[in-house]
Amino acid sequence: MYVLEHGDRGSAIHSVFQSFFWVTTQLLTVSSQMPNPLTTGGRIVDILLEMWAITVVATVAASFAAFLQKK
Repeated sequence: MYVLEHGDRGSAIHSVFQSFFWVTTQLLTVSSQMPNPLTTGGRIVDILLEMWAITVVATVAASFAAFLQKK
């Protein structure tokens, strides 16, 4: 995200730490207090991160449900 967003005017990502923070909050909460990416590449990465996070959470929930289900 740093490479994609740091040079764009209006972006909230100006350092590697800010990009790490943004990516971490996207993966853990599927949202962020920082503005959404402004560049096309950043938006694509954002969508992929959100899809990956939702898929992981749904898979873990389904795994627990299958484990706890009685036969």
